[in-house]
Amino acid sequence: MGKITKIIFQDNIRSKIVIFYFCLLALLSWTSMLLQDNEAKAALTMLNIVLFIVPLMSLLYTIVYLYDAHNFIVLLLSQPVTRQRVWWSFYCGIAGGLLIAYLLGAGIPVMLFASPLTAALQLLAGCVSTLVFVSLAFLITMLTSEKTRGIGAGLLIWLLLTMIYDSVLLYLVFLLGEYPIERPLMGLLMLNPLDLVRFQIILQMDASAMMGYSGAAMKEFLGATGGMIVSAFLLTVWAALPYALSLRLFRKKDL
Repeated sequence: MGKITKIIFQDNIRSKIVIFYFCLLALLSWTSMLLQDNEAKAALTMLNIVLFIVPLMSLLYTIVYLYDAHNFIVLLLSQPVTRQRVWWSFYCGIAGGLLIAYLLGAGIPVMLFASPLTAALQLLAGCVSTLVFVSLAFLITMLTSEKTRGIGAGLLIWLLLTMIYDSVLLYLVFLLGEYPIERPLMGLLMLNPLDLVRFQIILQMDASAMMGYSGAAMKEFLGATGGMIVSAFLLTVWAALPYALSLRLFRKKDL
């Protein structure tokens, strides 16, 4: 497994797209940290990068890479290697390349200009977002056999989780404001990993007004410590479950 992972990882870090991703993150991160007049504003700008650019890149790059690597996967499976080893090697190689690009591109300026706690939270949030959306991309490629449909599904999921979801949630809150909706709201919040990432960071920055309705409700309902524990557990589920489902489908899939 180590040799296969190494090959895939080296292929990813040499990819022009991953290099462009690293340069884009570095440009945005250094600009955010140098031009903002205080740490809080810079951290919120970095949060937007984590919530928009990192998920989009992780989804689309992984989807395209897996479709383009179809023949290589078939070749590997003709060898005495289990499907589980092949699939895990691809996950580690792709996720590893994207994580290195994120940590080097965004991590260096954040660690230099932000406080240790803020820097650690920002880097952890970006890494978790990467793992979650790489897992989702693996599941998408197993559910769709055509590359164009896979890319379309990835874009749709990205739009849903980054832009549409909170708008629909806010509309439901206004529509059902006369009813006790706190518990259902918590359940809906669990369906969006980006809301959980936002909650983790903003809560530690003591900027509740920037959390949006969903994050503010979660803080009030669970409390700071409870909210952190629950959101961390749910993010772990978000990172592990799509990959586990994709592995199950991959084991049965006729390539």
